[in-house]
Amino acid sequence: MSRTSSVVILLLLAGLGITATYLVQYSSAPRIEAEQRRIDSHNLLDLLPADRYDNQPLEQPLHLDNTALTNSTLLSGYLASKAGQPAAVLLRSQTIGYAGAIDLLIAIDANGKLLGVKTLKQSETPGLGARIADWPNTWLQGFTGRSLNEPAASGWALKKDQGQFDQITGATITSRAVINAIHDALRYFDEHSHQLIGSNLHE
Repeated sequence: MSRTSSVVILLLLAGLGITATYLVQYSSAPRIEAEQRRIDSHNLLDLLPADRYDNQPLEQPLHLDNTALTNSTLLSGYLASKAGQPAAVLLRSQTIGYAGAIDLLIAIDANGKLLGVKTLKQSETPGLGARIADWPNTWLQGFTGRSLNEPAASGWALKKDQGQFDQITGATITSRAVINAIHDALRYFDEHSHQLIGSNLHE
């Protein structure tokens, strides 16, 4: 076999290999995307009881990109509805803890009550503030059922700051940051309920 023939065969084999790889990736892409959506859906929607909504909240984003609040920033949000009626909003909030940014998911029902809070990302001290990422999280569950006025504004603080909430042991800064971010989200919901869920709760 001549050198030219060998080169041609190698090029053909290489071309076939590249084509096969592309076809495998192309045919796998929908499955990969579907799996990623499933993971995202699980991570973002497990705060909501299944009987609370019947839509696809992740397909109903709220336009909140980088909305700066007093102690935090709203990165994004989603609307959950049932039978065509708003049921809850999911707000992705970012605040600054002891070691860096903490991303929270805050679920608020249509009446302004907290359905739950979950940590999506954090870089706090292992064994201390990093416990904010535990799931389920007993400390975060203590906020469920609270609202902007329950407790009153002065109560949205640590007990050591004359507020109503305990702190994560050894993680005062982390605890303060999370409490302030949750309070920010509730205040934002109260002030913008018409834009978020299409009705004014104070009417």
